[in-house]
Amino acid sequence: MEQAADERPRRRQARGERRIAQLLEAAASVFCTTGYTAASTNAIARKAGVSPGTLYQFFPNKEAIAVELSDRLMHEMRETYGTALRPIAPETPLEEAIAAAVDRFVDFNCRHPVFFTLMHGPDVPGAMAQEHDALHAALVDRVEALLTPFLPDARTGEITRRSRMCVAIYKGGLELILAHEGAEREAYVQELKDALFRYLDPLVVD
Repeated sequence: MEQAADERPRRRQARGERRIAQLLEAAASVFCTTGYTAASTNAIARKAGVSPGTLYQFFPNKEAIAVELSDRLMHEMRETYGTALRPIAPETPLEEAIAAAVDRFVDFNCRHPVFFTLMHGPDVPGAMAQEHDALHAALVDRVEALLTPFLPDARTGEITRRSRMCVAIYKGGLELILAHEGAEREAYVQELKDALFRYLDPLVVD
């Protein structure tokens, strides 16, 4: 009997986690379709197939849903940073290094398009805007570390400026990539790689 009593809270907890995951998945779909501002808790509840009352058992408002969703995606994105922008061997060709990083970042954003909506949209909550600023700064730092072996004669300020430019090129290309599908999306991925390579290649010291 004691063991059965112990199982009940664990089952309730597991059901709660499944319900939260269901609500977050529905919210991701609604945010991508309507944007953050136009989205509503009622629309999210409808998409999840639950009542608004059920939603409010887990989240007090739309912002809380968005913050929880972005926190979970931010954790996964930081892991993507570690993989995509890990130190590389000095003999690695620039074109290969760019392609590897772009492929991993694009894969993440194509699997989670809501991340771009929440991180780069014009109407995200203040707490998430702060997260975006921190994420942007971290990405620039990692790109600097990636570029430094290729630009050994550049001053620190020059590498920072070029890293920021690379991030800006990437964000602009990513918006186009997410707006297309299939072969056209692949074409834009290649365009992004080409743009980054053509920007950086003349700067690389042979």
